[in-house]
Amino acid sequence: MRELDIGLADAVAAVRDELLEAAARGTGQDLAFTVGPVEMEFEVELRADANAKGKFKVWAVTAEAGAGVSRGRTHRVSFTLTPRSADGADLLIRGAADRPMGPGDVSGRRPG
Repeated sequence: MRELDIGLADAVAAVRDELLEAAARGTGQDLAFTVGPVEMEFEVELRADANAKGKFKVWAVTAEAGAGVSRGRTHRVSFTLTPRSADGADLLIRGAADRPMGPGDVSGRRPG
C-alpha cells in the first residue's frame, strides 16, 4: 500500500500557493480572470497524531492505497473553496492579451 504523506491542510495550502503564484505572475497585465470556486476531493485516512495526544490528523491517500484499505479506515471528503484576496475582493489572475499561449519557459519551475 502506497500513501501520500500529505495532510489535508497541506494540500489546501498547496492550491492556495499556486493561485497566489498565478496572481503574482499576472501583476500589471491587462487581462484578468476572477477565480471561481475551487472544488477539491480526497480519499482520506484518519490517523492518531503521535505528537498531539488524543487528536487525529487527516491524510490524503493515493487511489492505489484507497482501493486496498478497508472501507472503515478511509473516507471520501469533498469541499468547495471560494478564494478571496486579503481585503475580501475576488482573487484576480491576470495576463496580457498579446502574450504567447502556454505557460512559457517552465525549465526553472518545480514539477507539479
